[in-house]
Amino acid sequence: MMTEIPAVRGFIRMCTDGWEQGWHERNGGNLTYRMKPEEVEQCRPFFTAPREWNSMGVQADNLKSEYFITTGSGKFLRNVQDDPEHNIGIVEINDTGDSWRIVWGLENGARPTSEFPSHFMNHSVRKAATNGAYRVIYHAHTPSLIAMTYIMPLTARDFTRALWQSATECPVVFPGGVGVVPWMVPGGADIAMATSELMKKYDAAVWAHHGLFVSGPDYDITFGLMHTIEKAAQIYMLAITAGGGKIRQTITDDNLRAIAKEFGVELNEEFLN
Repeated sequence: MMTEIPAVRGFIRMCTDGWEQGWHERNGGNLTYRMKPEEVEQCRPFFTAPREWNSMGVQADNLKSEYFITTGSGKFLRNVQDDPEHNIGIVEINDTGDSWRIVWGLENGARPTSEFPSHFMNHSVRKAATNGAYRVIYHAHTPSLIAMTYIMPLTARDFTRALWQSATECPVVFPGGVGVVPWMVPGGADIAMATSELMKKYDAAVWAHHGLFVSGPDYDITFGLMHTIEKAAQIYMLAITAGGGKIRQTITDDNLRAIAKEFGVELNEEFLN
């Protein structure tokens, strides 16, 4: 069965994990995975007759003829585990890198997530930036981080510092910091391009008043990045609320540098004083 193949099984589990965290109300959030060639071959016996090609409105040379597992547009992540064939699918990219077609799943006229252009462009950027190592793009509606976007300046420096100082593990998990995209209409080429510019530098981008967009080499690392950032945001919002808008003490810049030295990571110095 297709659902017993590790790449597909891991994809389904990540959808379920995100739902159980409360990040995917209704049809909120989406996930894509760029498959390894050997995973494509494992899945190929279960492919159905290819459907029509669909233009994305964006193009990437380094993703020509790749295959992606993707959640479906308008689909509820809570339903993926029970009915994967109707809620997720595998798409093939054409040899010019600008269109997709479904080769498995997304039955009864379903389509890839409406955010697929954003995912696609960010897969292209992260593949180039990591020499092909990064394969997962994940977007979720993380409530505490969304709340932060209503009260903080929408800058990478402000968000990175607040998150780094909210939990000791944060500078280790995302030493490069996080980018911030101002509010934009979701699902189109504009937000795809704006996010991909940030993802040239960062593993994560905050979407103001909307959620979080993260990337990573595998399901565990990518989900862990989302989880860590949202947990830090929750700690920050609890502290700022309990303190009446004031923080009495925090992790200092020297503390952050000490953490980086101990764990062998290089912090983005532009976010330190």
